[in-house]
Amino acid sequence: MKQTEPAGRLPAFGFTVDFAPGDRDAADRTMAAIARTGASLVCLDAAALTADAAWADWLLPALAGRFAVVLRTESTDGLPALLERYGAQLRAVLLPMQPADPVDMAATVQMVRAAGLEAVLSLPPEAEPGLLRRLAAGGALAAATAVGLDRAARPGTADTAAAIAALRSSLEETGSAAAIWLAGAEPLRRHDEARQAAAFRDALAAPVSAVLWDSWQDQAIAAGAEDGDKADGRGALAADGTPRLLARLLTEGGPEHLAETLALATPALARPAAPIVIAGGSGFIGSNLAESFLKDGRDVVLIDNLSRPGVEQNLAWLKDGYSERVHIVPADIRDTAALEGAVRDAAAVFHLAAQVAVTTSLDRPVEDFEVNARGTINLLEAVRRSGRRVPVIFASTNKVYGNLADLGMDEGEDSYTPADPAIAANGIGEWRNLDFCTPYGCSKGVADQYVLDYAKSYDLPTAVLRMSCIYGPRQFGTEDQGWVAHFLIRALKGEPITIYGDGKQVRDILHVHDAVAAYRALLANIGTVKGQAFNLGGGPANAVSLRVVLSEIERLVGRDLSIGYGDTRQGDQTYFVADTRKLESTVGWQAKIGWRDGLNDLYAWLRSRNRPAAGTPRQANTIMERRLSA
Repeated sequence: MKQTEPAGRLPAFGFTVDFAPGDRDAADRTMAAIARTGASLVCLDAAALTADAAWADWLLPALAGRFAVVLRTESTDGLPALLERYGAQLRAVLLPMQPADPVDMAATVQMVRAAGLEAVLSLPPEAEPGLLRRLAAGGALAAATAVGLDRAARPGTADTAAAIAALRSSLEETGSAAAIWLAGAEPLRRHDEARQAAAFRDALAAPVSAVLWDSWQDQAIAAGAEDGDKADGRGALAADGTPRLLARLLTEGGPEHLAETLALATPALARPAAPIVIAGGSGFIGSNLAESFLKDGRDVVLIDNLSRPGVEQNLAWLKDGYSERVHIVPADIRDTAALEGAVRDAAAVFHLAAQVAVTTSLDRPVEDFEVNARGTINLLEAVRRSGRRVPVIFASTNKVYGNLADLGMDEGEDSYTPADPAIAANGIGEWRNLDFCTPYGCSKGVADQYVLDYAKSYDLPTAVLRMSCIYGPRQFGTEDQGWVAHFLIRALKGEPITIYGDGKQVRDILHVHDAVAAYRALLANIGTVKGQAFNLGGGPANAVSLRVVLSEIERLVGRDLSIGYGDTRQGDQTYFVADTRKLESTVGWQAKIGWRDGLNDLYAWLRSRNRPAAGTPRQANTIMERRLSA
């Protein structure tokens, strides 16, 4: 009897999960997260249930209320007792298909079926050819509901497709009507989360009845080791619970959102096109910078690991407007092989990829270093090994100057002002000594200095922009980074806003269109600016405190905001205003957009995201852009 899977329908899918015994709150959070992915299956190890019966008595009913529960067992010992105790909460049992006696296996399968459950025979990756025939002869295969094909290799490869076809042929030869389940996962290598997500997508496209991904979360690793050191990590979450790209996309919109996001990725350039390469190109500044070159008719390569929520919206926006010239490389800045391929024909490289939050750097300093410092070296080396003198322009930060605690401040009603009249008039210049503070400041500062040194040591035309607060359309700000957009987003949603400190901290906020102009000015003058760093911000004319910005947001939304206060966060600067005179005199750049106009522009863009567009995303850009191009 030929068994076929329904065409045009996703198979049932789920994850193997290891719950920490006794932690009900963590289990509830895990179940809620898995449910958001659209998963209908959860697979548990039988050994975990027998180790703590009281925990299992709570966990099984809780799981059964949300999912079909699959029990995986490596041995049939103790299985009768488990079926008697928990059979009502189970849907299926995944049995090892390595019987010493096929008749014994047939009896076990019959026992599972008699309990009203599906019996799935787990086929090992390197099963001997005669195994299915022996199981069929013993009666186990006829009684089995499904055969689980364990594929540790990438589920979407031709090898896996051939294995599924061969298994189906063998089942037909034995007269079995058993369905096929696909088990296993894609090992995570070189921080390639996009590859892992693509493997999951491919598994769901396979002609099978169910997919069990092993696993939901990596097991804890050795003390002192970073998750990146675990070469065979397979979980949708890292060992510390950090969602990988797979988990983020699934929990935000299920398999459809996963497939739509990965479909944005395009193959490498088919012809030498001397593209502009932007690392971190799907982010806030990167997508705006990309669009500026795309409008000029340039090909643009975007390197991005897609880890930041919202960036797929930026990619879709660019693809809608410039599909043939947008080339997306879904890769991590730590993936050296991917970087070398992406920059091979580059005309210029803008490096905006980063771990961007001070708070995250304090929690995970090694990861922060790997992304910001090591990732920058990776990119510089990829450019150097290309054998061409390709310009590299790096997005640094004002945090390289430390927390500026030595500056004397005069406190006003709503803001602080430097006691030094020269600083009050002009801001902080490049004359200021570097003073790295917090792991984020250290990692970005190290990267800043390496970029400058590659101009000296290797004669690469590199330059650095040390940015203050950039804001504008396509920014999905959070409490940890992108505070102007974060405040507006919370205000539009009617949600409370927390200020860390007294709110009198001052920043010179700069609209992203002015920031893009600065990056392009450096590239246009790379021969002049090579090996130099420049401060970039709105300058004294756009210096505002958090309180003043919040007051303007209240005017925009037409109501008072709910504002709370927390302790000042580590490394925060009471005052930073960039002295941009060096940038202005060297390349002729000036900030053109006043902060109130810019805030209005961001407000209009955020509101427009909740209304139907008046055309394609390209046509429905921002009021500010139309004004600048008029």
